[in-house]
Amino acid sequence: GPGIFDMKAGFLQALYAVAEIPHAEQSLAIIATTDEEVGSQTSRELIERGAKGASAVLVLEASLRGKVKTGRKGTAMYRIAITGRAAHAGLEPEKGINATAEIARVVSQVIALENSEHGTTVVPTTMQSGTTTNTVPALATLDLDIRSYLQSELLRVDTAVRGLSASHPEAKIEITGGMNRPPLEPSSTIKLYEILEKVAQKIGMQPIGHASVGGASDGNFAAAAGAPTLDGLGAVGDGAHAPHEQIHLSSVPDRISLLTAFIKELIRE
Repeated sequence: GPGIFDMKAGFLQALYAVAEIPHAEQSLAIIATTDEEVGSQTSRELIERGAKGASAVLVLEASLRGKVKTGRKGTAMYRIAITGRAAHAGLEPEKGINATAEIARVVSQVIALENSEHGTTVVPTTMQSGTTTNTVPALATLDLDIRSYLQSELLRVDTAVRGLSASHPEAKIEITGGMNRPPLEPSSTIKLYEILEKVAQKIGMQPIGHASVGGASDGNFAAAAGAPTLDGLGAVGDGAHAPHEQIHLSSVPDRISLLTAFIKELIRE
């Protein structure tokens, strides 16, 4: 059902694992938030404050077919609004400034900012323009979803987006939004991942594996705050955000055992 894989099951796995840790309240804290899917606007400060004093941050986001996540893209969101001038589309279109035509040019410009070498994607998502079919559109808006594995790439695209201009001298362009989550880079995750694999071997599990993914999480904030971070320790399943979202129930005990042993190892270190 909705949310079971991403990430209700992971949260429950954390509760069961922590229950097995003696005197857990002396060395562990669980942070549970409700706004991660919409940008963590209210919880970001709490996450960063907790991460700054932590020797490790373990994120119980859904796994990738059992693999943990050692890299995540950073994200940025923008809205571009272009104001033109309305006119009758049949009688005197030349007296108008077509905001639809202006925003179409912007779409071509922002798509060209992508960089596949660094996994940088610039995706125009929602776009709205015009009011009636016989009127030159006076207003058009465009939303952008931008992601990259490198912070330097997000900064490059940010500069380019903020430098956009309308082609018509009398059209006005307004750009709002900006960077949200910094990337979760392997330099913040690899040490914990290596410990996890040793723990898995010790308790008789097969290698866990790791991957980098395009989606962001609160782990991005934790790593940027300076904490060693490992993500994707949650459930094994499929269909995040989809009608068929599910977990593999048989994998839950093993994931709890792995997490419990991993936490105990980190406390010993």
